[in-house]
Amino acid sequence: MTLFLIVIGVKIFDLQYLNGDKYRKLAKETTVKNDTIFANRGNVYASDGNLLATSMSKFTIRMDVVAVDDNVFEKNIAALSNELSKLLGHSSKHYQNKLREAKKSRNRYLLIARNIGYNDYSKMKEFPIFKLGVYRGGFITEQRTVRAHPIGKIAERTIGYDDYRGGAGIEGAFAKYMEGKNGLRLKQKIAKGQWKPINDVNEQEPIDGRDVITTIDVNIQDITHHALLKQMEYFEADHGCAVVMETKTGEIKAISNLGRTSNGRYYEKRNYAVWESQEPGSTFKLASLMAALEDKVIDTSTVIDTEKGRIFINGRKVEDSEYGGHGEISMARVFEVSSNVGVVKAIQKSYHKNPEKFIKRIKQFGLDKQTGVKIKGEGRPFIPSPDSDRWSPITLEWMAWGYGVSLTPLQTLTFYNAVANNGEMVQPRFIKELRIGNKVEKSFDKVILKEKIASQVTLDKMRKVMENVVKRGTAKDIYSPNFSMAGKTGTAKKWIPRHKNEKGETIAGHYSNSRYVASFAGFFPAKDPEYSCIVVVHDPKKEKGYYGAMVAAPIFKEIAQKIYTTTPINNQSVSDTIAFASLDKDYNNYYSTLRKYKTIMPQLVGMSGMDAVSLLENMGLEVRFSGMGKVTEQSVSKGEKVQKGAVIYLKLS
Repeated sequence: MTLFLIVIGVKIFDLQYLNGDKYRKLAKETTVKNDTIFANRGNVYASDGNLLATSMSKFTIRMDVVAVDDNVFEKNIAALSNELSKLLGHSSKHYQNKLREAKKSRNRYLLIARNIGYNDYSKMKEFPIFKLGVYRGGFITEQRTVRAHPIGKIAERTIGYDDYRGGAGIEGAFAKYMEGKNGLRLKQKIAKGQWKPINDVNEQEPIDGRDVITTIDVNIQDITHHALLKQMEYFEADHGCAVVMETKTGEIKAISNLGRTSNGRYYEKRNYAVWESQEPGSTFKLASLMAALEDKVIDTSTVIDTEKGRIFINGRKVEDSEYGGHGEISMARVFEVSSNVGVVKAIQKSYHKNPEKFIKRIKQFGLDKQTGVKIKGEGRPFIPSPDSDRWSPITLEWMAWGYGVSLTPLQTLTFYNAVANNGEMVQPRFIKELRIGNKVEKSFDKVILKEKIASQVTLDKMRKVMENVVKRGTAKDIYSPNFSMAGKTGTAKKWIPRHKNEKGETIAGHYSNSRYVASFAGFFPAKDPEYSCIVVVHDPKKEKGYYGAMVAAPIFKEIAQKIYTTTPINNQSVSDTIAFASLDKDYNNYYSTLRKYKTIMPQLVGMSGMDAVSLLENMGLEVRFSGMGKVTEQSVSKGEKVQKGAVIYLKLS
C-alpha cells in the first residue's frame, strides 16, 4: 500500500511540476483551436461601375441548447419556433419537438439552417433566445463565401474563376491581387468533430481583397451576347465568339464565347476568342493584299484574270464561290468579292520566286506574335517559314487566302483594329484599374505594340476597299445607308485531323466539305472608326447556310446598329428599316440612363430567395420580400438600371 501511494505521488509530481506545462499545452491544443475566417475576394466591375463578380456570404446556423437557461428556454421556445417556421418553412410544432429533443439529449451543436443569406442571418440574430448571443442564447454562426455573377452567364468565361477548376479569365489572372487576408476565430471542441465559437467577436478580422475594374461595357456586352446567341441558335452552330474593341485604346468593350451543349443550349464553355488558334480563311486576305501593296508589287487598280473561277496549283484546286468566276477585275474588286483565284494568282505572281519577302512583310504586321493580353491561355499564332519542314510547293498560295496559317480571333481583330487606327497596333486590354476601396492603386494605360504597321497610303486604300465590301461586295446584304461599316467576310473549310471512324478505319487528315468556319471582321464608322469587331462561328448547319456573309456578317451589323442606336457615334443617327426582333423601344429608354446609374438589375426569378437577397444587398440595394422559397416576381426587371440604396421588392413562393 505504501509503495502504491509513493507511485501515485511521483506521478502527480511529474504531471504538475516536471511536465505540467507540456500537458497543459497539449490539453489546450486538443480542445481549443483557431479557425480560419476566409476573406471575401475583391469584386470585378464593368467600366461604368456595374458589378460583374462579387462574393456573397452564406451562413450556417447552429444552436448550443445546453447554454440556454431552462427557464428562458421554456418561456421562449414557442416564440422561437414560430419565427423559425415563418422563415424556414417547417411547422412551429416541428421546431418545438426538435429543440426539446436537443435539450433532452444535451445537444450543443444542433443544426438549424444551412446556406442562408445575410438578410436571413440578420433576422435570426434577433429571434427569441438567439438574441441573447452565443453564451446565453446558444446562437452559433459559421460563415463562408461563394462567388456570384450578377449579370448571369454573360461574359462568364472572360470574368473567369479561381477555384478547384484552376484559374481562368480576369479572376484567374488577378487571383493573388484579389485575395484578401483571412481572419481567425477561436473555437472550442464540444464533441467529436464538433467545434463552437468561444466568443461573439473574431480574434482577427478578415480583410477583403482588392477590386478589379474592367473595360467591359455592360450595354455593349449585352448587345454582343444576344446578337451572337440568336444567330448561333438559328444556324445550330457548334461554337462561336464575338469581340468588340475600342479602336484607339484597345479596350475590350464586349466579348462573348458560346458553345453548344448536347441538348442544343449555349453557354460559355471556353474563351474561344483568346484561346482558339485556327485557319482564318478569307479574313486573312487583308494581310495578303496589304503586303503586296506595301511591297509595291501590285496596286488596287491592277487587273487580275480570275478566269472562270477555278484554277489548279500543283494539282490542288482553288475556286471561287461565284460559279463561273468574275473574269478580269481589279485587285480592289478581287478583295470586294473575295475571289480566291484572284488573290492566289496575285500573290503567286508577286512572291513565287521570293516567298521570304511575303513572310517578312506578314511578320512586320505583327501577325506572328501573341498579343500578350492579360488573360491566361492565349493561343499561339502560326505563320510558316520557307525554310521549315512545314513549307510545301503550295504553302505560299494557300496562305494568300487564309489556309496554312493560324490565328486566334483576338489576334485577327488586333490586326484589323490597327488598320482602323491608322496603323497603330494597340494591345487588347480587359483591365482599366486595380482599386483598394475607392482608391486607385494602379491604372492600365494603352500599350502600343507597333507604331505603324503600314504606310498611310496602303492603309487608306485598304479602308476604302473594306468599306466597299459592305457597300457592293460580299457583305452588301448588311449595308445600310444610315450608318457606315467596313470589313471583310471569311469562309473557311474546317481541317479534320487524322482519326478513326466508327468502323475503326483510319481516316487521313483532310478539309471537310460539310463543316465550315464563318467569320466577319471590321470596324465602324467607316470614316473615323470608334469600334472594331470580329465574329467567328464554327460549324453552322450547312443546310441553313455557312458563308461568312450569311452567318457572321449579320451579327456584326446588329452589334454595330445597336451601338449606334444606344450610344450614338459622331452624331450619326440611325433609322434603319431593317428590323431585328431583339431591337425594340426598350433599348432607347433603357440605355439613356446608362451614365446616371451604377447598378444593373440581374435576373432573380427562379433564384432562391436567400441567394437573391444576399446578392442584392451586396450590390448596395435594400430588399423587402414576402413569402418563402424561390423568387417568382421582382419589382425591377432584369437589365434595368437602379441607384444604390433603392428598395427592391421580391415575391417568393
